[in-house]
Amino acid sequence: MAEWKKVCCAIDFSDACRFAMAEAADLARRCQGQLTLVHVYEPPPSGPGEMLEPGEQLFGTIWVDLGRAMAAWRAEAGQRSGGRVRSTVRVGDAAEEILHFAREERMDLIVLGSHGDTGHRHLALGSVAERVVREAPCPVLVIRAKELGDPTRIPAEAAEYV
Repeated sequence: MAEWKKVCCAIDFSDACRFAMAEAADLARRCQGQLTLVHVYEPPPSGPGEMLEPGEQLFGTIWVDLGRAMAAWRAEAGQRSGGRVRSTVRVGDAAEEILHFAREERMDLIVLGSHGDTGHRHLALGSVAERVVREAPCPVLVIRAKELGDPTRIPAEAAEYV
């Protein structure tokens, strides 16, 4: 088995990412590694006549909500991994920020959830997963959530090591 001591799991709070988080936590437990959950907040593009930046109150509300969501996911991942789980929230382009984090922190493995289930590679992986797979500084594990159900039971065919 590979020695993945630093595992990064990108999450967007979807069911597909819950499957990925479960697999990442299991891997961290088996390898006695450190799991870090990474969420990237992509601010909505501003249109003509709109504010370029969200107001301070709206921005504060977003951060409070993200903090609560991350705490819940961190607790769930910690229960599953049996260890302390770190988390971080970044702002920007999801693929770019995941890649930057993995390089910056010298991650051994990136785990991603994939939403797609079509035959075309780009559509099956999604643009974020596809870019991360192509440019990652370490191995990438893509978890396909073909059959959404109980993320604590992940079918073996759902995992793709890339």
